[in-house]
Amino acid sequence: MTPEVWVLAACTALFALRVAGQVVVVLWAPGWLPAMKHWYSGLMPYRYLLPAQLVLLTLMVLITYDTYRMAGFFAAGGWAAAATPLKVAGVLYFAAMAARYVLTMAFIPERRWLKQTIPIWFHMVLATALWTFGHVHSP
Repeated sequence: MTPEVWVLAACTALFALRVAGQVVVVLWAPGWLPAMKHWYSGLMPYRYLLPAQLVLLTLMVLITYDTYRMAGFFAAGGWAAAATPLKVAGVLYFAAMAARYVLTMAFIPERRWLKQTIPIWFHMVLATALWTFGHVHSP
């Protein structure tokens, strides 16, 4: 497997764990996992967030699988034109989340260090996957 496939697989696995963790917390609220308020920002009601996350996770699995076997829709040559925009979007997305984390630490000290920052970290995971997908298709 190429390094890019490993990165895509790691990002997909981490995001799957995040989605699964949220579901476990919603259904059973075990004491060994952070409370629900730590898992998402609340900008989108969870009844809409979960389906969106499942669609995104499905796309990530398909992208990773196609990249691994170097065949299929997400491995086709037609993505070359999108490579640079995907990489730029990935860098900007990651930078925005890094800035969000720094600002959160500076202005909302009660959230230090991992309290209510799980969404930020997982947006960084998604940004990394986005950049990597663009990198795979770079000429």
